[in-house]
Amino acid sequence: MMDKRNSDAAMDAANPLKDLTRAQFAALGGDAVAYVKPVSGLLLSGLIDNAEFDGATLYQLVMSADGTPLMVADTTEAVAEWLGDQNIGVATLH
Repeated sequence: MMDKRNSDAAMDAANPLKDLTRAQFAALGGDAVAYVKPVSGLLLSGLIDNAEFDGATLYQLVMSADGTPLMVADTTEAVAEWLGDQNIGVATLH
């Protein structure tokens, strides 16, 4: 029987993408890919310093592939309009 923990550790050690610098990731196109995630205002207030969001409202958070927040909107239409002006591909979350 194979121990899954050992195989996961071996895969992590063998995966060179886990050790990329920001510059290396950007060179692969990481700065050109983003995803949109609905988040509560309560969560956003904890993520973004000096910003106030209604805790009960669901916002749309646009994040770059490297996890950098790019934009927050209160509607999907606002996100679509903003993305239309950007040179960014959008990945879907699963």
